[in-house]
Amino acid sequence: MKKLIITLFMVTALTASADTDLSALTDTIRLPRPVSGARIESRPGPAINPTPKSARFSGSTVDIGRGFTIASCPVAIPRAIPVVTEGGMPLSVTVTGEGAPGSYSLSATPERVTVEGADADGAFYGLQTLRQLIDGNRLALAEITDEPALARRGVVEGFYGNPWSHAKRMSLMEFMGANKLNAYLYGPKDDPYHSSPNWRKPYPEAQAAELRELVDAARRNHVRFIWAIHPGRDIRWDKADYDSLVGKFSMMYDLGVRDFALFFDDIEGAGANPERQAELLNRLTREFVARKGDVGSLIMCPTDYSGLWANPTERGSLAYFGRTLDKSIDVFWTGDFVCSDLTPKTLEFVDTRIRRPALYWWNFPVTDYARHIVMQGPVYGLDPTVDATTAAGIVSNPMEHAEASKAAIYSVADYAWNPAAYNALDSWERALADMMPECADAYRTFAIHSCDTETGYRRDESWNLSMRSADSLRAEMERLKAAPATIRRLASNRALVDELDPWLTQAEALAARVIGALDLLENGGSMTDAEYAEAYAALTMTEAEREAYAAHKVGTLRLQPFYEAALRHLASRRKN
Repeated sequence: MKKLIITLFMVTALTASADTDLSALTDTIRLPRPVSGARIESRPGPAINPTPKSARFSGSTVDIGRGFTIASCPVAIPRAIPVVTEGGMPLSVTVTGEGAPGSYSLSATPERVTVEGADADGAFYGLQTLRQLIDGNRLALAEITDEPALARRGVVEGFYGNPWSHAKRMSLMEFMGANKLNAYLYGPKDDPYHSSPNWRKPYPEAQAAELRELVDAARRNHVRFIWAIHPGRDIRWDKADYDSLVGKFSMMYDLGVRDFALFFDDIEGAGANPERQAELLNRLTREFVARKGDVGSLIMCPTDYSGLWANPTERGSLAYFGRTLDKSIDVFWTGDFVCSDLTPKTLEFVDTRIRRPALYWWNFPVTDYARHIVMQGPVYGLDPTVDATTAAGIVSNPMEHAEASKAAIYSVADYAWNPAAYNALDSWERALADMMPECADAYRTFAIHSCDTETGYRRDESWNLSMRSADSLRAEMERLKAAPATIRRLASNRALVDELDPWLTQAEALAARVIGALDLLENGGSMTDAEYAEAYAALTMTEAEREAYAAHKVGTLRLQPFYEAALRHLASRRKN
């Protein structure tokens, strides 16, 4: 992966003024590609996630203080939709059996609401849209026709590090249902019963019970629970291991699992043999999937999952899969690199070799390669022209911080449903408000300075700042310094606050350092040597402070580099 080189140009003096010009310290940085899209300031109706294919709002609302009365409904009603036995607004929910999978229409008039889904998923999605038309006791009147662009849309818990807790996974199922995501792949690298050494063994009773509960929660939220196994590190390609694999699949089937995946990523040796991988997947398709009758098509992650090392020739494993792998099997691809943008070019590369649309495994907002970072920035780098002919779907590989990953997952859902209408910056703004409605502005202030990975797949950060203006920088740092306390005081999502807390602490400290640097830059000229030395020493980070910052970094693209440059300049200025 490309590494970003930041160059800061130093001078020996800065001229103090009403608004000190910081350009000498913050000359042009070679930045990542900027965030696409723009914030939408006014809408014809409420914001709906994911963005519908077609929505017409009348501009009017009606009172639904008495709730909805439903004659019958083939799917579960979201809890946010008030239902009464009689006297409410009539709500009709039906499954028509016509239209694309997952499609629906919704009509909200002053007299009634009608939701028609092509299938049960579509009816459920229509109700999730209805939920978002409700604000208190008011219902926005609208006509909506909608369908998903991509077949598989979801999350792969496929990172290295601490697997999510059962409670976090249960919370995610409801979040995915609310945002019309339909695929959750269970594949935490550090679950020993998913991978080596214990993939052949059954789950302990307590863990099996949790998995059954999770499968049930996924089903209620119209999410396909896809259990993945990672056997390639020590698989022996013999009858005993095949029987062990089928036995493990059968155990998961008994727990309610109806979708399976095999991961052969990040391995070497005998397990990486593409001929053996294809043979196994094809045999499982014939002898397990087909015989069960109610099991979905398999998914595989090949060893050559990235353009960084995949052999592009006809002798490569991807081309071999294209010639031999059962056409029902989806194949993962991470793009040109392990972490990279979703582009038509990378899809054309892989699709022409595997002879099917690839399933995109997007390594974002994952931070298992940069665990000192918590990714809270916009979701961008996704091409709007992608459709079902070029991609079987997209799944996001998130952070080990499940709650903090939801802001990104919100936007992945938005993109996967309707790529052509995707607005990265606006989707991010809506995600922040969804996650922390009580203090969205404070969350935004923190999040905009916690976007960069510092290494590898870099993301734009602090783009709202003019780093040349001391007044602009100071005003933003005052907001950043205050934001953590506001979040801790007002946010009802305590799980999110707890996950963010170490980074909130560092954001507050970084803001104070930058303000201190500005103070000394502007006022140092009038100080005695002793006063200057004391102020400089107070501004310098201690070893303990540097260790704390290294463990939980924010502001890595612009703010901390400015602070470091300011320190060097302040030291050299006094010497002169």
